[in-house]
Amino acid sequence: MSKYSVEITGINTSNLKVLSNDEMTKLFKSYQSGNKEAKDELVIGNLKLVLSILKKFNNKNYNLDDLFQIGVVGLCKAIDNFDLSFNCLFSTYAVPLISGEIKRYIRDFTEVRISRGIKDMAYSILKYKDEFEKEHGYEPTNKDITKSLNISDYEIKLALDSMKDPMSIYEPIYNDGGDTIYLCDQISDNKEANDDINDLIALKKALEKIKVRERKVLEDRYFIGKNQTEIARELNISQAQVSRIENNAIKSLKKLLK
Repeated sequence: MSKYSVEITGINTSNLKVLSNDEMTKLFKSYQSGNKEAKDELVIGNLKLVLSILKKFNNKNYNLDDLFQIGVVGLCKAIDNFDLSFNCLFSTYAVPLISGEIKRYIRDFTEVRISRGIKDMAYSILKYKDEFEKEHGYEPTNKDITKSLNISDYEIKLALDSMKDPMSIYEPIYNDGGDTIYLCDQISDNKEANDDINDLIALKKALEKIKVRERKVLEDRYFIGKNQTEIARELNISQAQVSRIENNAIKSLKKLLK
């Protein structure tokens, strides 16, 4: 079994049968003549072919049980479409179909797919931040990054957020010894969508009515994700002043939203 070192739940892969070429030919002739049971024998006799393909995914963070099932789907498609007149080994014909089925599944069902451009941008930002900190002794502000890399504040946040691991909706986020609260418990359903839209419209109108500096501080803090120290550097004021501006802005919004 060392040749096919893939663990599949509920299957003793070391005892799987391997068909000879002559056995394969007889079974294909029988199946193509209408014997459906011959297909079952062809599937079972080629499961090790699926396992051999799964080896390349064995050291990655995939559920091999799921991939095995998808591989068997590809195997069945190969059996259905194979013709002895192709004048090639069945394995030669089947391997691309099985691999393609598995790769398609991984592509379509990966939790979050990040474009190559966003990933490259994130790596560029991290590299710049590391080099800047080594040279100056402190982290660069978003303004430093936008100026050097010619990207916007929004692109910085988007790129850096793409580096974070996705969280399951069943991730526990609170437990005081009683019932556990999961992330999905905090996600609103479609019934609340209209209320959310109305709240956003009201917030947008309120933001337009407060002072320009207050609005900028709130946008930097809560939309872009800057901390008060970063904002203080950019506005050339103290962190305490930023804190006061932020607090006043929030108070103004609360009054406008009542």
